Amino acid sequence: MGSPAERQPRHISSAANPLLVALRRLKRDPTAYRRSGRIWLEGEHLCAAALAHGVPIEQALLSERGFESPARRRLAAHAACLSVVPDALFAAASTLESPADIGFVMALPPVAEPAAERPTVILDRLQDAGNVGTILRSAAALGVTQVLALKGTAALWSPKVLRAGMGSHFALHLCEGLDEDAVLVLPLHLVATSSHAGSALPQAHLPQPAAWLFGHEGQGVSSRLLAASGTTVRIPQPGGQESLNVASAAAICFYEALRRQTELPGGPGPLGARRCGAR
Repeated sequence: MGSPAERQPRHISSAANPLLVALRRLKRDPTAYRRSGRIWLEGEHLCAAALAHGVPIEQALLSERGFESPARRRLAAHAACLSVVPDALFAAASTLESPADIGFVMALPPVAEPAAERPTVILDRLQDAGNVGTILRSAAALGVTQVLALKGTAALWSPKVLRAGMGSHFALHLCEGLDEDAVLVLPLHLVATSSHAGSALPQAHLPQPAAWLFGHEGQGVSSRLLAASGTTVRIPQPGGQESLNVASAAAICFYEALRRQTELPGGPGPLGARRCGAR
């Protein structure tokens, strides 16, 4: 058998092909990956990010337009299998307004167990996929290495979260579908934000590592998790807005924690060089 680059692609011409049927199902249902065990990565940036982190790719799919591009063929050559489909059939499986011309199918990573003593963000029923993906992107860029998503949070590997995450998924320890008890039994230093907190973020004592809590866009963090938080801080807003978008608030908190760590005696630590998913 030749190398992946030497293998001849399979040409698919029917919309009823099982691969395309499965991809359209992943497009329609943001949680379908949990049942199928497969994730659809669409677009050059996500595909390249997966390869950069050594993710095994089961299947590459190119549109006929994409197959004409040497750069796309080089990316696709890393997959175990390569299929080429007409542009219209690729577009039918696309989750983008302007369909890409390359996509990868990868296996859903094994269920991860939460770990202690890691910089962490806990997502408590965040429902907006764009917010969730943006928080993942900020976490990976700013030294937070673990994401614990409680039940009711947007599916972490759904197409919209993947797009907003811009490849950050592959640099993070992701655990989803957790309940509050699974979080509360961990030796984590919980830090919540509240507009009513007494300590402003720039002056507040922040544990290292911290486990930042961010809750439902309308309801906030649950009362039980809030009560368990050892630290509660507020983000100063001299402009007078009632509140910040949760993804914006998370980025501010992550940056402040990283800023303090890199200013400790001895100079910037290894987190100072982390730069995942930034453009």
